[in-house]
Amino acid sequence: MQLWLIPALPLAGFVINGVFGRRFSKTLVNSVAIGSVVMAFAWALKTVLGLGEAPYSEHYFDWIVAGGFRVGCDFAVDRLTAVMLLVVTGVGSLIHIYSIGYMAHDGGYSRFFAYLNLFMFFMLTLVLAANYLVLFVGWEGVGLCSYLLIGFWFHKKSATDAGNKAFIVNRIGDYGFSLAMLLIVVNFGSLDFGPVFGAAGSKPEGLLTTIALLLLVGACGKSAQFPLYVWLPDAMEGPTPVSALIHAATMVTAGVYMVARSFPIYIHAPAALEMVAVIGLFTAAFAATIGLAQNDIKKVFAYSTVSQLGYMFLGLGTGAFSAGIYHLMTHAFFKALLFLGAGSVIHALSGEQDMRNMGGLRKKIPVTFWTLMCAAVAISGVPPFAGFFSKDAILVAAYHHAPWMYWVGTITAGMTAFYVFRAMFMTFFGEYRGHEHPHESPAVITVPLSALAVLSVVGGFIRVPVWLEKFFPVAEAPEEFSLVAISVVAGVAGIALAWVMYMVKPGLADSVSASLGGLYRLVYNKYFVDEIYDAAVVKPVVNGSRVVLWRGLDAGLIDGAANGIGSSSQGLGGWLKLLQSGNIRSYATWVVFGSVILVVALGLVGAVR
Repeated sequence: MQLWLIPALPLAGFVINGVFGRRFSKTLVNSVAIGSVVMAFAWALKTVLGLGEAPYSEHYFDWIVAGGFRVGCDFAVDRLTAVMLLVVTGVGSLIHIYSIGYMAHDGGYSRFFAYLNLFMFFMLTLVLAANYLVLFVGWEGVGLCSYLLIGFWFHKKSATDAGNKAFIVNRIGDYGFSLAMLLIVVNFGSLDFGPVFGAAGSKPEGLLTTIALLLLVGACGKSAQFPLYVWLPDAMEGPTPVSALIHAATMVTAGVYMVARSFPIYIHAPAALEMVAVIGLFTAAFAATIGLAQNDIKKVFAYSTVSQLGYMFLGLGTGAFSAGIYHLMTHAFFKALLFLGAGSVIHALSGEQDMRNMGGLRKKIPVTFWTLMCAAVAISGVPPFAGFFSKDAILVAAYHHAPWMYWVGTITAGMTAFYVFRAMFMTFFGEYRGHEHPHESPAVITVPLSALAVLSVVGGFIRVPVWLEKFFPVAEAPEEFSLVAISVVAGVAGIALAWVMYMVKPGLADSVSASLGGLYRLVYNKYFVDEIYDAAVVKPVVNGSRVVLWRGLDAGLIDGAANGIGSSSQGLGGWLKLLQSGNIRSYATWVVFGSVILVVALGLVGAVR
């Protein structure tokens, strides 16, 4: 099948545009960047269509050989990989096409597309990996690319700060992942998925729980789960296509994929699996409450990503692995559309992102409005749109695992519908409150939006759970009409409440905000989590490094010792140089003086003997 071609094609695009792109015309840059990703999608589709019941793998070379321990550079494809390949390359291709219009006037055009291609290479390496070490290469690579793309507009301090934040927070998660790999090597003697998963059932539960929890730390970093979610909302500082790529098809799905890939470990570590569900549910609800009060259109959708990722973790943690991956796929459709649609709005308003300066845009940018409406309905879980099927599969599984989880998830679904339609009503309805002259985006932007809108409408009929039922051996809960109906009612109620507060009685929202007082300010300021981290972690580390490491250890001890030795040597040299006067009579005097001392010393030695 030549699996290596799938990531190699975007890598070739990165090299060509990275080295020669500044000399190319934009048309040639587009051809290289987009052509490489579309060809990767075509090859991935060919691979999936040729996939049988059994996984298929390819060994390229031995990477590490140390005694009996061996790690190869190996790729493999199975049913889980197939879903990820098509999502990454398919949605990634649409985002690349959209970028032609969005980045048309940017000075770093070729560099931007080179970075996008590199991002695709590392993500495809991650999902094709046949062992944890190759997966970790892709894992670290997408972290690097997120840093490069979030901070793409490096002349803005806010962008470079956001890139640094994403990089540093993810290093915390990556440390947990690396510790998990070390434990796997020590206790399994291999990093290959086959031997590790095959032996998982025979290992002590405590060991598997430790490994699973450390893997979860890594997943929380990449997939922005509490408490390592703080980098993702700030990632909005990058260009909008970057936001769509990170939130929909690449980096944030890596943690979900890794936990799903490691399911043989998790099903033998029930405490760790429960922790996956609890963290996911808490993150979903927590982020949803923050999304209620945000006014930056991209920030609203950013917190919805954090919340929806929480749903995916809830599905995985309750044993509904295929439902979690199902939601990953449908979420990729409507979340890419939400961000690209937000980018079209921002493009139409010459960079405006504050929804308080929008309004009345549905007639001015109708294609953007209708496509975004498809995404808004899908994420709200209204049937038969894509989000309905995957979200309710997770909620039903949560009910059978623990009913309270279902109810919290259902309330969160209502909040999601409310804040997404709040954004829609503030942006597209009422009177226009801005100062620009809105205009519809060009076809190169609206065509990808339309394609994603279609997927947001019909994507739920791609029955991923059926495709994965032979891959995940865990039986998932059957659908129950009453539970599904309640969650749908919650979504519709959220939409209706947003309609009342922002359309029927526009002043009601401000009145409610004012009546909530401190609670509203707490939510509006995102519970001051960043400020708490800054006070409890960042400032102590920075100040401690300055006082203890720099002034105390570096300047005080190391520099002090080195400078002290230098000063002492300089003083001794200054005294010794007095002996070098250049006067011959002085030298003769010193010779005579020395001779006398020597003779006296020899005489004293002789007398003693």
